[in-house]
Amino acid sequence: MSVASWVVILWKVWLLPRARTDVARSVAAFWQSASLADARQRLSPFDREALVLPLIAATRAEASGTLAAAGDRAQQLTRVLRDALHVAVNKLQYGQVLLATVGSTAPFVGLLGTVWGIYHALTSIASAGQITIDRVAGPVGEALIMTAAGLAVAIPAVLAYNIFGRQIGRIEAELEGFARDLRELLANHDGVAG
Repeated sequence: MSVASWVVILWKVWLLPRARTDVARSVAAFWQSASLADARQRLSPFDREALVLPLIAATRAEASGTLAAAGDRAQQLTRVLRDALHVAVNKLQYGQVLLATVGSTAPFVGLLGTVWGIYHALTSIASAGQITIDRVAGPVGEALIMTAAGLAVAIPAVLAYNIFGRQIGRIEAELEGFARDLRELLANHDGVAG
């Protein structure tokens, strides 16, 4: 659990600041572009995590005669942008479930180890016939280390989950705002599609 958590934590420490910077740069470059075709070219170097470009690519008109092309342009854009936004957000949220699971289960795994260790300590004391502090302290102390180990795994996972969740929320809000603005632009001005 600890190794898996730390792999996800280190990966997200690298990914999320990069994604936040990329989204901000990509959105700025988009609005400075003359057309969608120009925007696609300008955004390529900025959107290294492919969070913004799929939103723009999704706005291409669907083939006529399909259910995807049914409805007016605003409805089509809402659907395709929502789907592209879900893909982008899923990329950002990858690993969050692992962190939440580790954070909530690791203390119980440590507690199980503690209970198991104390049980074995008590059975060995009972078979020895004598109860002295040195016979109790060593095995019980070793068993309590399991609780500390469980907490040592859980605490970083929970902290990382909360910090990353906040960062993902900010990036998601920026992507949602861009998708809404893009929808409004293209629903009202089909000639921009270039």
